[in-house]
Amino acid sequence: MAQQLEGYAAYKHYLVTSAGPFVAHVEINRPAKLNAFLEAMWLELRLLFQQLSADPEVRAVVLSGAGDRAFTAGLDVQAASQGSTLKTDDSLDGARTAAHLRRHIVDFQDCLTAVEKCAKPVICVLHGISIGLAIDLSCCADIRICARDTRFAVKEVDIGLAADIGTLARLPKAVSSFSWVKDVCLSARDFGAAEALAVGFVSQVHESKAAALDAATKLARLLASKSPVAVQGTKELLNHGRDHSVEDNLRYTSIWNSVALQSSDLKVALLSGIQKTKPRFEKL
Repeated sequence: MAQQLEGYAAYKHYLVTSAGPFVAHVEINRPAKLNAFLEAMWLELRLLFQQLSADPEVRAVVLSGAGDRAFTAGLDVQAASQGSTLKTDDSLDGARTAAHLRRHIVDFQDCLTAVEKCAKPVICVLHGISIGLAIDLSCCADIRICARDTRFAVKEVDIGLAADIGTLARLPKAVSSFSWVKDVCLSARDFGAAEALAVGFVSQVHESKAAALDAATKLARLLASKSPVAVQGTKELLNHGRDHSVEDNLRYTSIWNSVALQSSDLKVALLSGIQKTKPRFEKL
């Protein structure tokens, strides 16, 4: 059994274990409900990834869903309809109702964005049912790997709304075809692992969840063995380049590396290459 990562026992809906030196494995832990999200779960998600981002003992993160049936079935619509999540005060006028809903949506968006903002690379392993919020969440990861049985869908149109937690902003930038994005978002149709691989939504497909998780863990260990200054800087600069012009990104890179080049990691990495030894980098 995997060892629980020290300092992460307080999270009710996530199991956080060590998957190797400097690697954290985060499991969405509500398998009896297909890992469907309650409000408490996305609030915890933000706190968890903020902690992982700042933890010098973590250099890479693997994110998966517990159980055999689903990565996540998305929002727990039944719980949301019975709780305060989707309810509004009938005594409020339209402007005040809109302000209440907007604050709620923005807070929900921010919780998932914490995964994208995590300084450490996040590898998402998808399997089984992976719909709705599964797409929002996995789009925030840096690398996506899936099992062959994965069933994806951008499902929000089928429940009467436009996806509002990040898919419509991030998915077009994660794949090779904007036509395909409109196809799956407007129709809410299912698509499988082969189609996800063909458009670049995932970079690897494996025969089973176990095989996908094993591949993700090996990759995370590889990333964690490298300079944290270099890896975290590369993630930051790639994400900046995605969202800005080439000119802006080159300028940002020059400023970033004017600091990063002063790190001892550069010397350690160069010497290890010359001496044919395994480099050891200080915690960041």
